[in-house]
Amino acid sequence: MTQSALAADAALPDEGRKADALQPARYVDSDGVQLAVYTWGRQPTARQPRPTLLLVHGYPDSAEVWTAVAERLAKRYFVVAYDVRGVGRSSAPRGTEAYALKHLVNDLAAVAGAVSPQAPLHLVGHDWGALQGWEALLSEQLAGRIASYSTAAPSLDHAGLWFQRRLSKPTPRNLLECASQILGSAYIMVFQLPLLPELAWKLLVGRNWPRLLARIDGIQTDARPTQTADGQRGLGLYRANVLPRLRHPQPRRTEVPVQLLVMQRDPFVPARLFECVADWTPNLRRTVIDAGHWAPLSHPQAFAEAVSAFVTSVEEA
Repeated sequence: MTQSALAADAALPDEGRKADALQPARYVDSDGVQLAVYTWGRQPTARQPRPTLLLVHGYPDSAEVWTAVAERLAKRYFVVAYDVRGVGRSSAPRGTEAYALKHLVNDLAAVAGAVSPQAPLHLVGHDWGALQGWEALLSEQLAGRIASYSTAAPSLDHAGLWFQRRLSKPTPRNLLECASQILGSAYIMVFQLPLLPELAWKLLVGRNWPRLLARIDGIQTDARPTQTADGQRGLGLYRANVLPRLRHPQPRRTEVPVQLLVMQRDPFVPARLFECVADWTPNLRRTVIDAGHWAPLSHPQAFAEAVSAFVTSVEEA
């Protein structure tokens, strides 16, 4: 069942909105993994063409995190989101290796091919959705298939290069910034531990996730039925990808237009981590939003406006 846009922005408050329960419009197969795909707005046709936007969520979210943003964008675009593997209504492969970036890129390519087989689409990524979005953008597999990319995070390679640059010049300021970033990302190291993070999700974090969102970003929402399982399975993202990429970051270049969505009050992805992006992306725009990490939930209007303005500029060019 396709989700439709609401009639007026007044019916869509920017903050404190509960996520509506979505129903998949379809399922897309990706090497045996069934991905639940959700759509908003009218599909493009030969008589009525319109850009397609593909939104990729992060951890420990599902496609529901995009609901308020997608409803706003659906007035002008055909909007698509999907539950990434292991999350929500998508199937969950077993084993850490199943969550490696190469498989996430295969998933993204499968969904892109299903919903926009002819025209390139505009990609939007948040949190881990942004990390896999970068990987897709810089892959040969999706060459020519992505018209633009709006990202709320740098890639793992960007972060690795950021650390390398500062440690190569160990001034007090650089060392302090590295220490601050490591301290702010300490949870990533905890996620590498066996069993303990899964146990924490089962006994504590899962049922208290709405309280954590309220404390971090002032968001009022309900816990999803799959929240605990999503949090546990998604740990594979960190275990399969983070340490190898940070140790050996690869500089890669793209000519695709990229918009950096920088959240001023994001404790997990501070603005300084975006510094290396310009070295790879000559066609770059930087948009600052006065929001915390979960801006798609807390400030959907500002997020949607930034995406729409960028997509419009790319389409007109």
